[in-house]
Amino acid sequence: MSKYIAAITAVGQAIIKNKEYLTELDREIGDADHGINMSKGFEAVINKISSLDEDKDIGFVLKTVAMTLISSVGGASGPLYGTAFLKAAVPAAGKIEIDAITAQAMWQTAITGIKERGKASRGEKTMLDSLEPAFEAFSEGVKTDKTLFECLELASAAAQKGVEYTKTIAASKGRASYLGERSIGHQDPGATSSSIMIAALLEFCRTQMTGGV
Repeated sequence: MSKYIAAITAVGQAIIKNKEYLTELDREIGDADHGINMSKGFEAVINKISSLDEDKDIGFVLKTVAMTLISSVGGASGPLYGTAFLKAAVPAAGKIEIDAITAQAMWQTAITGIKERGKASRGEKTMLDSLEPAFEAFSEGVKTDKTLFECLELASAAAQKGVEYTKTIAASKGRASYLGERSIGHQDPGATSSSIMIAALLEFCRTQMTGGV
């Protein structure tokens, strides 16, 4: 198994592990299906990418992830996360290694894709409220010549702060928007799943650095 397939598998396993937690968060302000849908999607992803040849480039792997999520995840999460992976695949096309600059480009295109697909902006209590601050922190790390791992550390911390921020604002997108001001005090499930994925990627990289993988 290539390290990039292993990395995505680790991300998927983190989502699956947090299935009940994400579902409970969504029960408060949504349809109580975010954890269920995301877990189902990443179970399909792990099954799909485990059969890919190791010589497949990163762009191909990400496209496979994208199409699997789009076809297997219900609600808004499938199209949004699927679009993110599909857009991220473009800067990664033909590559078998990723440096911080490439990762930055992948993240930027993923966020752009989410915004275009979801017609959403930061501050509306969505996944963007963790993804955008995380991207900004990552980019600041790139600017100051930090390693990819160090950039991910900054990104993960910023994503967690973004999740906390969603508790302070009212939702204006999706099912949660029906609650209006009553959604204040609850953290956004999408922002949370995004933060979990970033944290899982960071932990995977840490494990590799210490020789655990």
